[in-house]
Amino acid sequence: MTVFDGRGVYGAVAVGKAQLFKRHQTKVRRVSVSKPEQELERLRAAKDAAVRQLSAIHKKARKELGEAGALIFEIHMMMLDDDDFIDTIKDMIRTQRVNAEYAVSSAADSFAKMFSDMEDAYMQARSADVRDISNRLIACLSKGGGSRALPDGKMIICADDLAPSETILLDRSKVTAIVTAFGSANSHTAILAAGMNTPAVIGVGKEFLDAVEDGCLVGVDGHTGEVFVDPDDKTIRHLKQKQSEDSRRYQLLEQLKGKESITLDEKRVSICANIGGECGTDAAIANDADGIGLFRSEFLYLGSEDYPTEEQQFRVYKNVLESMKGKKVVIRTLDIGADKQAGYFGLEKEENPALGFRAIRICLSRPEIFLTQLRALYRASAFGELAIMFPMITSVPEVRQCLDMCEQVRKELKENGIRFDENTELGIMIETPAAAVISDRLAPMVDFFSVGTNDLTQYTLACDRQNERLRPFVDTHHEAILRLIEMSAKNAHENNAWIGICGELAADLTLTEKFLRMGIDEFSVSPPFVLPLREKVRSISLK
Repeated sequence: MTVFDGRGVYGAVAVGKAQLFKRHQTKVRRVSVSKPEQELERLRAAKDAAVRQLSAIHKKARKELGEAGALIFEIHMMMLDDDDFIDTIKDMIRTQRVNAEYAVSSAADSFAKMFSDMEDAYMQARSADVRDISNRLIACLSKGGGSRALPDGKMIICADDLAPSETILLDRSKVTAIVTAFGSANSHTAILAAGMNTPAVIGVGKEFLDAVEDGCLVGVDGHTGEVFVDPDDKTIRHLKQKQSEDSRRYQLLEQLKGKESITLDEKRVSICANIGGECGTDAAIANDADGIGLFRSEFLYLGSEDYPTEEQQFRVYKNVLESMKGKKVVIRTLDIGADKQAGYFGLEKEENPALGFRAIRICLSRPEIFLTQLRALYRASAFGELAIMFPMITSVPEVRQCLDMCEQVRKELKENGIRFDENTELGIMIETPAAAVISDRLAPMVDFFSVGTNDLTQYTLACDRQNERLRPFVDTHHEAILRLIEMSAKNAHENNAWIGICGELAADLTLTEKFLRMGIDEFSVSPPFVLPLREKVRSISLK
């Protein structure tokens, strides 16, 4: 037996036969051409074909994974229209008089390297998207490509890596689990695998491909990130026991669907879902969330080559609201900067980016970006129950500016006869100690608070959450953090505002009772944690 460690992106267990994922490889050769115009025409036709294919894939993803999963393929179509990428290919064909396949391959190498050399992990993972669309273009040019059909029977797919389009096109009826040697948790493939509810472990290392072969037995533990090749009898029994426990636990939790999130002494709370790049509305609905407590709108910006337009944003927000069928959806305005970078913003490199130009600071400094998003949000508010939340707040003047810009948008929409919900709630994130300390002054200005415990922990303990060396010094249960949350809850309620928690601590069942006693009204967690948290709430008496 050989054990490999990777990153679990969907917590479930599988045991089964391996199937190596094989592709039809198109070998690209450099060929000199005498008529570049013909190559440019071939490129145009291939691009049109690739767009048609991606449109079909987008439709499939939207049906199976919801808007967030489908957005990945919208981004791919946008990348195919990226002027820099396409012009680079055309220039190579014209100036070097080479075949279109070679020009696409060379341009892809250059752009993929540009992304992989970036410091931000999310942007590094975009190199795989460049490879995916370039391979599609090359396949269309050669009239071939694609992966071979899977054999009959359930299989554990083992691959070097999977492109997003390859992942979505897998026959889910035949796939027991997915294991890749490479890839990252920030990749679109990881996001899709999680959305497919398929046990998946990524980044187990290149040695894995040498150890596995078609038909050999493989065990996958998506909880721990472990992969077992030719597991012994003891390991198989252990994995099957975990499978049974997962199944039994799942069945028990299923019985909580449709039930209230209420304590034994009848205190009601909302248990909502965090969605964005990792989960869509389908996952929230499948797990019976009471609403969406955090929609990370920056996903629209991070996956784009340019600022998303008002129409693009409106369509996404509208779809999310309609999908939730009247349940509240809290959308956080653009939270970019620090560990989330988009090159087209032109942000300068900073010594301390977590303390730098980010989130609401960008929005207030670049009102044209912020107003575009606010218009899209307010327009979407006519199609469901929307709440708008502003991140990284530290002062009263910041909130006042946000409210003034919201009023400006509402006035413009009224003048233009565009429908919107005038009762749309406005709130702020409590993720800086400053916001918590002055929460008595901020609460009268807004309808709600939502505590972002990840950043609140980082700023309170002065520990960069991206620095692995500081992990031993990070105490998420630190008295200072809990006091700041309690202070914020007290001030919210004294000013007729409600308060939620949307950071990782919301899913910490050891703190649930403490948070309820503080007066927390809403918990927002990753979709798989909704029912376990409901179970915990229903077991607690606060008397």
